Amino acid sequence: MLQLKDVSGGYGETWVVKNISFHIRQGEIFSIVGPNGSGKSTLLKFIYGALPYDQGEIYVDGRPLHEYSQKELAKKVAVLPQHSTSAFSYTVRQIVSLGRYPHQKGWFHQETVEDEKIIEEAMKDTGVYEFQDQTMDALSGGEKQRVLLARALAQEPLILLLDEPTNHLDISYQISLLNTLKKWTKTKKLTVLAVLHDLNMAAMYSDRVLLLKDGEKKALDKPAYVMNKPLLEEVYRTELFRKEHPIVPTPLITLVPSMSSSHSSSPIDALQVTTGEDYVHIRSPFYWKTLSSAVIGAGFGWHRHFINRHVDKHYNADDPASEYRTYLKKLQIDIADTAGMMTAAQLDGGKMKRRVDEDGAVLVYATAGTGNAVDASLAYEKTSLPVTIGTINIWIFIQGSLTEAAFAQVLMTATEAKAKAMMDKGVVDPDTKTIATGTSTDSVLVAASGDDPTHEYGGTISPLGKKVAKAVYDAVSETLTNDEIRQKETT
Repeated sequence: MLQLKDVSGGYGETWVVKNISFHIRQGEIFSIVGPNGSGKSTLLKFIYGALPYDQGEIYVDGRPLHEYSQKELAKKVAVLPQHSTSAFSYTVRQIVSLGRYPHQKGWFHQETVEDEKIIEEAMKDTGVYEFQDQTMDALSGGEKQRVLLARALAQEPLILLLDEPTNHLDISYQISLLNTLKKWTKTKKLTVLAVLHDLNMAAMYSDRVLLLKDGEKKALDKPAYVMNKPLLEEVYRTELFRKEHPIVPTPLITLVPSMSSSHSSSPIDALQVTTGEDYVHIRSPFYWKTLSSAVIGAGFGWHRHFINRHVDKHYNADDPASEYRTYLKKLQIDIADTAGMMTAAQLDGGKMKRRVDEDGAVLVYATAGTGNAVDASLAYEKTSLPVTIGTINIWIFIQGSLTEAAFAQVLMTATEAKAKAMMDKGVVDPDTKTIATGTSTDSVLVAASGDDPTHEYGGTISPLGKKVAKAVYDAVSETLTNDEIRQKETT
């Protein structure tokens, strides 16, 4: 649909773009990314004929670009430039209707029913239909950008060229615009070439990405390959972090600010523990990176307040998370900074264990109740939910930074240590009469202070895993003993 062969050129004798070649297939979203001055907009100008190139060839729909007249090219290619000088005294509808000009014949023409349908569809797709009678000079920058996009869509091009199309749009319209373009590539076989600054937008919506540096091609491939941390750091000359998007199969790029992650004292020594009538509160003067199954703050997050809350055995809430947030507000604790668990087990039986060696320190806090103990291997045989009290909550604080793999491995290590403690204590699933591996409502949190050292691994035989396993085993064992004593006292 669009092909470039060894295209070079720029302004005067200076080449801004150097020997660029690629081929864009019909129905593809193809993005160009790169730092300022890398030649992105210049390359786009070559393609739509606004700037002559010095070397190479460009083909549109199999035909050399130089063979097209301006109106012929407008039937194939529509452009939304980064900066546009439109007659702002025109109404929105008048501006959008200009997109039909390449398809109309003669000097005096009238819009057909088909023209009107296409114009209205373009306005609705870009969210400008409701103010179609307003003049352009009455609109905000983002609204003007959407009107100009509607004009380009009304042109019904085979190829749509976009130079920073989301630059003036708020988040909702950025997503709406790119969703619309993605839909049009499927339903209308529209081919989209977009210059983008937002690497995450390019990753989420592009079939392929061209990465430019100093006018030269550094990479051209699927986003998963182009959004490579070392490559991006080389091109953008800044530290970046790549992880996978939590919802869609695409990379997610985040910036890393320049700041010190070291603490003046041991991060675990900085933790403060206070108790209330129905809670234990572990607080920190700085944020910890966490992975948890907590009621509040589940998944990955950053927290500095850690609440283990006792609730009555008859506790029942339609929305426990909402009820918990109300509870935190009463305690005047910042919800966004908090990871919160709950348990019907008594908190005074909880235990803390600390392990320290040359690689740093680990602190584990655990509480336990085993009334609803479960043998995971036979849980499929259970036909009803447990009604007795029982939850094992485990909090693991680790000095240092963890890779995502290490976070997952620490969770496995802690689970194995907990299961071994239950086996050694002879805790039994009351339904199956076999050794229990946990309870039906167990919760765990792993928190890393974010400074040195960096732990690549957290498995049971790794230096970190050994400390975690021993501390979890000891803490859970002792709190299980306390729970057993309490149960005997109440029977």
